[in-house]
This record gives sequence, C-alpha cells and structure tokens, in this order.
Amino acid sequence: MDNTVERLSVIIPAYNERNTIGLIMEKIIRTKLPHPITKDIVIVDDCSTDDTAEVIRQVKENHPNVHIQYIKHPQNRGKGYAVRTGIQHAVGEVIIIQDADMEYDPDDYTALLQPILRGEYKVVYGSRILNRDNNFSYFSFYLGGRLVSLVTSLLYGQRITDEPTCYKMFDATLLKSVPLTSDRFGFCPEVTAKVLRLGYRIKELPIRYYPRSKKEGKKIRWKDGVEAIAILVKYKFGNQWKKRNNQTAS
Repeated sequence: MDNTVERLSVIIPAYNERNTIGLIMEKIIRTKLPHPITKDIVIVDDCSTDDTAEVIRQVKENHPNVHIQYIKHPQNRGKGYAVRTGIQHAVGEVIIIQDADMEYDPDDYTALLQPILRGEYKVVYGSRILNRDNNFSYFSFYLGGRLVSLVTSLLYGQRITDEPTCYKMFDATLLKSVPLTSDRFGFCPEVTAKVLRLGYRIKELPIRYYPRSKKEGKKIRWKDGVEAIAILVKYKFGNQWKKRNNQTAS
C-alpha cells in the first residue's frame, strides 16, 4: 500500500429501518477488508420511531469486538444531516457512505479502496451504471439519475456515470475539510460539486445493486432529483462557499 490506512469508517444514516438495519450491519461485519484495515461502523439514527435502535443494540451486543458507534438525533433532520453527524464522529482514514437497506453490497468495499490505497485518488464512487448486470426498480429513477449525472458532467468537466450513488468513498482528511450544509438528499450533489470545484478527480468503479421499491421503504422522490440539479448549478456558479485550502488535487 502506498497510503497507510488502518481503519475504514462506514457511515450509516438510518430512519425507521428496523427490517434491514440488522441485516446490513451483519453484512458489513462479515465483509473482509485488505489486511490490516479494520472497520469503524458509525450509525446515525435520525430519530427513528420504530425499533431501529433496539435492533442496533442487539447487533452491538452480539459483536462486542467490533467498533460500532451509535448516535441518535433528538429530532428528524434528514439524510444529509445524519451523514454530516457521522463524518464528525468517524475515526477512520477513509470514509464510505452506506445506506441502511440492502441495496448496496459491502463486499464492494475492497475494490473501491484500491485507488485510494495506491495513492491515485482521494475520491472513489461506486457506479451502478458501469455494472450492466444491475437492474433498477423504476425506470423514472434510472432516467433521473442519468440526468443528474449528465448535468454533473457538463457543469464540472468530468464524465460521471452515477452521481446519485450511495457508495461515495473519501480520504477522511479531505471529506472533513469540505464545508457541507445539506440536510436531506442534497448531500450527494453538494459533496460532488465541492470536491470537483476543489480540483479533485473522482474515480468510478462498477458495483452491485439490488434496488428496493417504495413499498419496501425507498424514500427518494423525483423532487430530490430537481433539487440535486439546482444544487449542482448553485455550487458551479454561485459564491456561497469558499475553498478552505489550496491543495493540489489527486
């Protein structure tokens, strides 16, 4: 390894995910990482009203040797806010975002880590589009994601096939240095826009994807796609934030 990484922080924002949170936690715990990397699992409960907290407690009790942090918000603030809370608590040198459902496969972590471990990139996205074996639950979601990705590519001058992907992996020092403000699903376009404006290149790699339906708990809606495009435009042409450093991008 060119970059020394001892721990991967997995941030899981969760809201009323009692049916899947235990399953994804167990899957993450079983997932093998390159030696000697261990896991820092950071679960941010966005004020769930179901048994999400109890399921998490049981998994923690069953795995006392696994580093699992549990933070619960006193009120519901949205996925972006939960992710920002997780970033503050993450202790790993690398951070990845993981949804609390079973749509994404933690076994893809190792592949996503490689460009960072080799010192080639500081930002790696898992692309559902690059894996042609993947299916999508709704054609409208597929088209919406492709449109957001196209807008990203046109605005920021780098071809991105899957901007709305959950699997966004970052060098932790970089991610913690980016000022983020979005509370809801705007985290994805905001962090993408800001790392690209800082001059960093995003490496995309194919991942597996197992979509769930609205009935199964899928929360994102078409309005979130419109908001994503607005955020991308805002941070391309607006002056709402300042670059915090003059780092040379990887």
